[in-house]
Amino acid sequence: MSSNPPYKESPSYTQHLGRNRQYLRDIILGVNDGLVSMFLLVAGVVGGGMVTRNVLLTGIAGAIAGAVSMAAGEYIATKSQEEVFEGELALERQHISEFRQDELHELSDLLEDIGLDGPLRDEVVEHFGRDDEALLKAMTALEFGVVETERRSPYRAMVMSGLLFLAGSLPSVVPFAFVSDPRTGLVYATVGAVLGLLVVGAVKTWATRGDPLRAALENLLVAAGGGGLAFGVGALFDRLVNGG
Repeated sequence: MSSNPPYKESPSYTQHLGRNRQYLRDIILGVNDGLVSMFLLVAGVVGGGMVTRNVLLTGIAGAIAGAVSMAAGEYIATKSQEEVFEGELALERQHISEFRQDELHELSDLLEDIGLDGPLRDEVVEHFGRDDEALLKAMTALEFGVVETERRSPYRAMVMSGLLFLAGSLPSVVPFAFVSDPRTGLVYATVGAVLGLLVVGAVKTWATRGDPLRAALENLLVAAGGGGLAFGVGALFDRLVNGG
């Protein structure tokens, strides 16, 4: 009879997010910014006494302007980041070509920093020292913290940020196309924004494997505090301007 312990099924293996995880920031930021900023905008102008038609026009203009601004900003920021990295990569190629031993010593130090030491570290350094491209990839990952599959496309980041901002703005803008009373529209916008923020919180915690309740409360507190402040500023402005 076998003396081996009975087999126990191991916990299910959880996959990583994959090659699109570098765009998670664009997804969360785009939708969240659209939800919060557009809700604050409509809350402010409703508090200021705007009629429904003007609130709708302001919301549409704000949504388009915000989406274009976010898309352009994300494109420029991502492209600039990529250009900086390309410059560093070119310099690293030069270092490998002209200061090879210095780069190998640096690789040895970097490997030691991540826990690889002794003869095995020397073997790894020797292995990478035989191939310039392999050495470049190793230095890129260890020195700059970048691997090829994690690099971001400026165009993809631009499109995702702009479109997701527009998507996030819809719950705060669309209600004013179907109501005549701006305060009723604001109620519907509040409900839509809250539901949207809950969904964003759920997606974020699915990705980060964090606490969904905490993420939802963070989002709601920001929106509630900002919305109340925006409405109050709008109401104060209306009172000061119209004297009533």
